[in-house]
Amino acid sequence: MLTSLTEQGIQTLEVTKNEEIAAPIDIVFEAILEQMGPHNETPDRTPLPMKIEPWPGGRWFRDLGNNAGHLWGHVQSIKQPTLLEIYGPLFMSAPVMSHVLYRLTAEGAGTWVKFSHRAIGQIAPEHQDGGRVNQGWSSIIGRIRKVAEQKAKERK
Repeated sequence: MLTSLTEQGIQTLEVTKNEEIAAPIDIVFEAILEQMGPHNETPDRTPLPMKIEPWPGGRWFRDLGNNAGHLWGHVQSIKQPTLLEIYGPLFMSAPVMSHVLYRLTAEGAGTWVKFSHRAIGQIAPEHQDGGRVNQGWSSIIGRIRKVAEQKAKERK
């Protein structure tokens, strides 16, 4: 039996955002679940539908059918409409652990979203500078804003 030992470094990654959305907190939380779930897409608008089970221990995953897919994470904690935490490898097929946090605070007729994605492990070189990861989260948060603000207008 041949054993190969290679020393690989451990990297960290952090993306944080504080965003104000002109919509009530319950609508923003609903939009988060939609955009992380069935309406998810890549920054270039390619559909990437996901499933999210919104309860503690629930899965966040891509279902490719025929018992195939990719587990991105589990719901660590959820307190609708103020908190969603997910932990897991997310899109990284490597020994990596990520923590994603959405913390929502109502302010007047709007909502502040405090977002963070922190990861530690053998992060692939294409993700180490955080640029592509930041682009992906900016895309999701932009869609959350657009959907939530549109729903808020429609429900007035």
